[in-house]
Amino acid sequence: MASHAVLTGLVNLLLGMGLGVAGGLLGIGGGLIAIPVLGYLYGMDQHLAQGTALVMIAPNVLIGFWRYHQRHPVHLRSVALICVFSMAATYVAARFAAGLDAHLLHTAFAVFLIVLALYFASQIKEKPNAADPAPAAPHAMPAAALPLMGIASGAMSGIFTVGGGLVVVPALVTFFGMPQTRAQGMALALVVPGSLIALATYAHAGHVDWGTGIPLAAGGIASVSWGVALAYRFSARRLRLAFCAVLLGTALMMLLVKPA
Repeated sequence: MASHAVLTGLVNLLLGMGLGVAGGLLGIGGGLIAIPVLGYLYGMDQHLAQGTALVMIAPNVLIGFWRYHQRHPVHLRSVALICVFSMAATYVAARFAAGLDAHLLHTAFAVFLIVLALYFASQIKEKPNAADPAPAAPHAMPAAALPLMGIASGAMSGIFTVGGGLVVVPALVTFFGMPQTRAQGMALALVVPGSLIALATYAHAGHVDWGTGIPLAAGGIASVSWGVALAYRFSARRLRLAFCAVLLGTALMMLLVKPA
């Protein structure tokens, strides 16, 4: 029995390391992939998988944000304003999500990922030759957009635990012309407070398996910086294509493999 527990812990540690690399690379903290994996490996329902993934997401996004911030400093004043609205929206949305039917939440999450991936893919344009003009300079974010972005990211974080970053990244790239890596760093900054609030809410509702989540978190902490470093070796187009592929692959996995 003890050897089985040690082996399970080691598997979760290695899984957390893989998820940490993926989360750092794509700016999503690893939870996007962890949720369906936990459902498949351990038969967790959507609530338990999301709550357990948050144990890993919370430290991963904090470390990932710091690594991105070291390379491309994030405007912390704008982030702070967005976070105020994001935290309030996260708490309300997480309380709402905790009461939803687990199978409904599972399907809604998969559909959300598909819609987001298709939208994000539509923004990727092939460059016909090297003589194309350089991309336009990023636009300044109007003050009115900051609360709206906070509410949208917080609502998605509360309902799906990882939705905030998935909404913020394409919004920053599409509407404000922000480079992909800088957008991912800012998205991680926004997810940090929301992930902590969502974790507390899910834990209070009994939707966290700490024995699984803690080894996942330890593995992610050890490897998320590698993923961030790898992100800066990808072209913006390849990074966006990888982002879309992960969204679609995760959604299909969730639709084809239903949790218990």
